[in-house]
Amino acid sequence: MIAGLSKPQALIAGGIAAVVLIGGASAVAVRGGDKTRTAAPASSTPPSSSATPTPTPAPTAKPPAKPVAAVNPLTGIGKPPSGPVLGVKIDDTANGRPSVGLDKADVVYIEEAEAGLTRMLAVFGTHKPVVEPVRSVRASDAELLVQYGRISLVASGGGHDALPRLDASPIKGIINDRGAPGFSRDGNRPAPYNLRADLAQMSARARTAGSRNIGFSWARTDPRLKSAPAAASVRTVVGSTPVTFQWQARLGKYVRTVGGAQLHTASGAPIATPNVLVQLCTVTDNRGDIDVNHNPSRFTHTVGSGRVVLFRNGHRIEGKWSRASASAATKFTDVKGAPLLLAPGGAYVVLASRGTRV
Repeated sequence: MIAGLSKPQALIAGGIAAVVLIGGASAVAVRGGDKTRTAAPASSTPPSSSATPTPTPAPTAKPPAKPVAAVNPLTGIGKPPSGPVLGVKIDDTANGRPSVGLDKADVVYIEEAEAGLTRMLAVFGTHKPVVEPVRSVRASDAELLVQYGRISLVASGGGHDALPRLDASPIKGIINDRGAPGFSRDGNRPAPYNLRADLAQMSARARTAGSRNIGFSWARTDPRLKSAPAAASVRTVVGSTPVTFQWQARLGKYVRTVGGAQLHTASGAPIATPNVLVQLCTVTDNRGDIDVNHNPSRFTHTVGSGRVVLFRNGHRIEGKWSRASASAATKFTDVKGAPLLLAPGGAYVVLASRGTRV
């Protein structure tokens, strides 16, 4: 009997379990049975959920982008030229008309030669016809053509510093006076307006490349045309030579004219283009090349910047041109800086002197 308790109280106390703390875990011993039961220690790990987690879906692979097909940088139509690109110096006076093969050119530049007269530099990549009459190179031609890359320039010859400048450039000269093959004389015309060049033969021998992108942007439509002023004709001056074109809606082209009459090649094809770019440049005397009449040749600077006017679809759009270096392409933009868009099919670029009325 427990002291201080009555007999019934002592019996109750004897049946109470004793609590013992062992190593931080609790064990409960219950007397009055034939064995001792020990309780398991409480776990600090939360019970696991029986719910299955939702798997994260694998990202869907995007199909590879389709490559954009390369377009002829000289016309905006078809693939780039497969063979060498050739520039050709061509007469631009009454003595040299009608020309041969000029309608097959992709790009034609009209530039001042000397004494106010003009000469053309036509670029052929898509077609390689026989061309006539071929004339001599000018000192500024190498600078103009370097933007095309390593191409060839076909010419009859060159005076004073013209050929040395060409030789010092990446442009390869194919020169009649140096005995290059592919030239012949037309017996029906007087010299020097009768030199012919077989561009197919020259292209087969040329070890030069096709053209790079020279800065033309091509598009069949242009929203700016809706608000652009109408321009049924183009009138400007290069040197002292009037240069004019007339819009022909049925052709979708500007036809070059002289004295109001349309110009045609010897085959009867019109001298026409969907785009006329009048590019206003600095033009200076080149004292390194003076002709037999003591006239210095003119050097047209096509590196720099200035005003340009684009004529297409019977409308005109004012713009700006810029070219950072001889190896760089020429950028043509509108007055707000957006690219000018040319109608596919080639272009005539009229290199007029800065300040000339257009």
